[in-house]
Amino acid sequence: MRIDFEHRQAAHCESGVTRNLLYAASGGKITEPLAFGIGAGLFFAYIPFIKVNKGPAIAFRTFPGYIFKRTCKSLNIPVISKKFSSKEKAQAYLDARLEEGTPVGCQVGVYYLPYFPREYRFHFNAHNLVVYGREDDTYLVSDPIMEGTNTMSSYELERVRFAKGALAPNGHIYYPKQNVQITDDRLREAIKGGIKKNVFNMLYIPGSFAGVSGIRTTGEKIKKWRDKLGLEKAGLYLAQMVRMQEEIGTGGGGFRYIYAAFLQEADVYLPGNQLTRISGIFTKAGDMWRTAAVHAAGIYKGRIGSQDDFNVMGDYLLEIAALEKAAFETLKKIKWQ
Repeated sequence: MRIDFEHRQAAHCESGVTRNLLYAASGGKITEPLAFGIGAGLFFAYIPFIKVNKGPAIAFRTFPGYIFKRTCKSLNIPVISKKFSSKEKAQAYLDARLEEGTPVGCQVGVYYLPYFPREYRFHFNAHNLVVYGREDDTYLVSDPIMEGTNTMSSYELERVRFAKGALAPNGHIYYPKQNVQITDDRLREAIKGGIKKNVFNMLYIPGSFAGVSGIRTTGEKIKKWRDKLGLEKAGLYLAQMVRMQEEIGTGGGGFRYIYAAFLQEADVYLPGNQLTRISGIFTKAGDMWRTAAVHAAGIYKGRIGSQDDFNVMGDYLLEIAALEKAAFETLKKIKWQ
């Protein structure tokens, strides 16, 4: 069985899957930047007590699954989302959906994806793809970060759907329950709601681990890593940050570019609110994240490594925190026209 499904390459896995699953449901209106922005996808979190590849968990996007759920909720599209304790039941449910002609999103682990280059395989369980058909023991896969479609055997697909470790997917499957006509008025309200939610997430989550407070706190911690952890371990922590920033989907800088594109597209639906001008601030933030990643790479590769180098790295994050705080405070002050 092969479902009529359009594969489109995207910058980020979940926003790409959301766009591809909702393309028909939205009448072609939902782009990847709109999905990312309506789903309040921009985020930052530093969670040292959760380890990923022996380094602290660092997130540059909202938590897995939230972009799809928030986007659908904002557009009044009903969603089916399931996890499984049984691999057999997970496969039976997937096969039944494909038999009825429904492409589905799946959360998977990256490490055992057979079509990924080996240098990109590591233990990260929050990747997203679409399964849109089956031919005998071969499943048809649309991974939005790949240029074309791919195939996986039932064993290969089961292996990544039930990967172990942090954020284990447990066979997670999700899809829109039905197509819903989306009006421009509904889309405008969804855009406003997505911006307001992202403002809250970046400015007002309590504590110092998330949002712009989390960026600022991480910058201060980086300045202490060399003395506290030793140069080797501090370098590994920075390598973990760069991996999460630049190799998982689009990472820190790339997510800022997507959000800038979202504000530019949103300006078409909500003109007169200076959204295109504000988008330029997020483009600048993306550039700064990329500059910070290059500096961090110099440290963990051993080209640089003095305390001054760690101070410079920390200061990059402090500057980014101030810039993103100013951008979200500007969005907060908008009196929507």
